[in-house]
Amino acid sequence: MSVAKKDYKRITTRTLIEMKDNGEKISMLTAYDYTMAKIVDSSGVDVILVGDSASNVMAGHETTLPITLDQMIYHASSVIRAVERALVVVDLPFGSYQSDPKEALRSAIRIMKESGGHAVKLEGGQEIKDSIKRILHAGIPVMGHLGLTPQSIYKFGTYTVRAKEEAEAEKLIEDAKMLEKVGCFAVVLEKIPASLAERVAKSISIPVIGIGAGNGVDGQVLVLHDMIGMTHEFSPRFLRRYMNLYEDMTTAISQYVTDVKAVDFPNENEQY
Repeated sequence: MSVAKKDYKRITTRTLIEMKDNGEKISMLTAYDYTMAKIVDSSGVDVILVGDSASNVMAGHETTLPITLDQMIYHASSVIRAVERALVVVDLPFGSYQSDPKEALRSAIRIMKESGGHAVKLEGGQEIKDSIKRILHAGIPVMGHLGLTPQSIYKFGTYTVRAKEEAEAEKLIEDAKMLEKVGCFAVVLEKIPASLAERVAKSISIPVIGIGAGNGVDGQVLVLHDMIGMTHEFSPRFLRRYMNLYEDMTTAISQYVTDVKAVDFPNENEQY
């Protein structure tokens, strides 16, 4: 059942909790640069994630691991300059928070001070609890991330669905409750069974954002470049392509090349 949207002028962490309480679904997309972020924000998306997926989408790496804190700050700064309404959440990259809570806090402070981001996102549960608490105690909002955690891909060895077995599912539920208890304002669940995701969403009071986690959660997130079809090699079951921009762009660019070589561009009306 759809719920009438409230006209929020600015989305905050408190807004998202209110949206969950009111039964309004939360929309979330990635963005990594000023131009795309401006389009996403003006389209009414509630949350923009400056994801470490920039490592794949923008830099062409196989995994999210190579992207650095400095690079995340660069991307986040570009996005922040474009945004007027959405809440901007920035991923802490691999290696910037896992081993030392003090390092985690320093990384989060750099994100907030140097990019102007509104919150940070960390992957993991009990194993990074101390890092999350340290960041929260500094007044920095934290979004959690459970299920498939791409920064741990070499540990898992696969991008297949997580938490299908009972033991892992129970740990995920406990981790989600822990994230709520320590003070996270929301949690992303990636690539887990829909029934488990719905169970988590009903068991905690903070919003649960899904990606490949069914529609029983409080909102959805996709990578923008996948959703608009700029990428075409990646086609998981959970991805809906709303455009085929790869085809449109290659067609347009090919036509430009043809026009230049035929001396058809620029024509008399396109020169001074």
